[in-house]
Amino acid sequence: MDRGHKVKVNDINIVGNANVADNTIKKKLKGTKEVSRFTLYPDNANAWVDSMATTDNYWKEMGYLSATRTLEKLDPYFRFHLFSSAKFNDSKYEEDKEKVIAYYNSKGHRDFQIVDDTLYNNAKGNLNIEMRVDEGKKYYFGNITWRGNSVYSDTILSRAMGIQKGDVYNLELLNKRLGTPPGPEGGDISSLYMDDGYLFFQVDPVEIGIRGDTIDFEIRMQEGPQATIKDIRIAGNEKTNEHVIRRELRTMPGDKFSRQNLIRSQREISQLGFFNPETIGINPVPNVQEGTVDIDYKVEERANDQLELSAGWGGYIGLTGTLGVTFNNFSLRNIFKKETWDPLPSGDGQKLSVRISSNGKAYRSYNFSFTEPWLGGKKRNPFSVNFYSTYQNPNAFAEYYNMPVDNEGAYFRVLGGSVSIGKQLKWPDDFFSIMYAVNYQRYKLKDFNYFGMAGFETGTANNLSLRVTLARSSVDQQIFPRSGSSFMLFGQFTPPYSVFNPDKDYKNEAIADQFKFIEYQKYRMNAEWYVPLSRPRGTDNKSLVLKVAAKFGYVGTYNNRTTLSPFGRFELGGDGLSNFAVYDRDIISQRGYPVYYTSNPKLNPENGSPPPGYSGFSMFNKYVVELRYPFSLNPSSTIFGLMFLEAANGYSDIKDYDPFRLRRSVGLGARFYLPMFGLLGFDYGIGLDRLTPGGGLKNAGKFTFMLGFEPE
Repeated sequence: MDRGHKVKVNDINIVGNANVADNTIKKKLKGTKEVSRFTLYPDNANAWVDSMATTDNYWKEMGYLSATRTLEKLDPYFRFHLFSSAKFNDSKYEEDKEKVIAYYNSKGHRDFQIVDDTLYNNAKGNLNIEMRVDEGKKYYFGNITWRGNSVYSDTILSRAMGIQKGDVYNLELLNKRLGTPPGPEGGDISSLYMDDGYLFFQVDPVEIGIRGDTIDFEIRMQEGPQATIKDIRIAGNEKTNEHVIRRELRTMPGDKFSRQNLIRSQREISQLGFFNPETIGINPVPNVQEGTVDIDYKVEERANDQLELSAGWGGYIGLTGTLGVTFNNFSLRNIFKKETWDPLPSGDGQKLSVRISSNGKAYRSYNFSFTEPWLGGKKRNPFSVNFYSTYQNPNAFAEYYNMPVDNEGAYFRVLGGSVSIGKQLKWPDDFFSIMYAVNYQRYKLKDFNYFGMAGFETGTANNLSLRVTLARSSVDQQIFPRSGSSFMLFGQFTPPYSVFNPDKDYKNEAIADQFKFIEYQKYRMNAEWYVPLSRPRGTDNKSLVLKVAAKFGYVGTYNNRTTLSPFGRFELGGDGLSNFAVYDRDIISQRGYPVYYTSNPKLNPENGSPPPGYSGFSMFNKYVVELRYPFSLNPSSTIFGLMFLEAANGYSDIKDYDPFRLRRSVGLGARFYLPMFGLLGFDYGIGLDRLTPGGGLKNAGKFTFMLGFEPE
């Protein structure tokens, strides 16, 4: 069988369109595109004559200011479609004609029709399409009246619909505002009723008169009774206990039905992280005779425990590596029931994390944390405990390479822990929560001169603080958010020891004595927004998403009688995995830059050695813009790519602060979320302030790799 050659679309000629430009119509033909071309000899022999005939109008009417008119002018000679295929597909072409009709209808051309379309081959065997259209008259909305409404007045319904007499006729818009069918974003008339329990509500827009170019409508409604939720059924939770899901639901037996509460329940289930967010199913089963509705929830379990494992041998340094496990659906109450172990008891939504890390003789750390998200089981009161211990030997590598060691036996030890409890708030809305945490760290140093403060090489420091965090999160899911926002503001405070001794000048004491009990106040603000830029496509709901983020931090003393310690400050640049984390500093990464130690954007050190006297930044700000697109939303491997624009900087004190003196970077990246290992990702960033004349990207580009978590 001879299948023949593939046919490409050469030209699409539109005839009869007086109100809509050719290129605008062609944009609606998503699956039918013309071939790219660059030629001085177009197929249409009259193209040059036609072009010259309209040149005067093009310049007189300033057509060069219109991209559409300019592209039409160049079309016989130049046409470029980078991401579009010109192969002809008959079924797609038929779909595209329906899209053209829908577009004209949305612009008021109710009677628009494609009178004829002719397809014929050119001399090269490609296809020419000639589409003859009749635009018809442009119509407008006339009087809109309401019938059958008793719950809401005509005025409220008209205001909610938002269509006025004299607006351009658009049946698609009318149906969308009425909610036929109901849209996921809500804000329509059907949502207004269904959020108040009217599950059986029906609405039908009827044309009752046409006067010239004006169309009158009557909106006929059947409100029906309010539906009461009867039974809630949950299926698919093979591992997670049912009460963990039920406590997240906003739909309870005996409550009035609410479409908004259904959507919120779906979000809360997704936020647990135990189920595939793409397959969460909600099915209301109404009973008109009884005025009730049953709701069936269907979930699909996904693996979300994480394992971190790496190992190596460093000769004199010894064994290096990390062993970490995180159980995100742990069950403490079943700890003594061996039949529930798989490999540990699970199903109650608690989180248990244990991590051991070692760099041989140079560094080691132990971390343990436990979180109960619903302390007491009745309200969302998250409770967490965390303990950790770290040890660092600054001479390990020097000894290995037979380098001289001036401070034999030097070390830096940290022993710390925290206890926190939170509460979900109802005001301003129930997306808000507040968290209280008590933190304690004990730092012990011996001949450790890495803090840039003379006199603070040996000694013990104690850091006791209270942190109060106000947060709000409305993002739709954890791994690939498509909508919503996240906001966090916290203040962290040590006891104001100096306030209790107003006559004492602490700065006259030795630095080691000043830091026996560390004193500071610290503030952080993080804000993120997620905005969908395209409608979800395909069965896996892929869509382009814009992420915008802003971050700010400040740490300072209560008065000028004390010295700000090096602990709790900020480190900027690098991949967020800096060793400065063991110094109890906030690591703020910046793609395209190494760790930097000055607020001057033109000074970007290429090594990790801080200059003498450097103790960290006391202020910083950071701004991020990302475009994200998912390649796979499969729960076994969620993958998305991104493009980013980033700007950040750190400042030594408030006098040095300038929110517009920033280091800028651009780049590309990808994220891979695997159930067993969590996040794997990389970015390639170009530090724009690292570019030098003639230097190219060699010294300005930088790869950033991440494992387990997204750095700040």
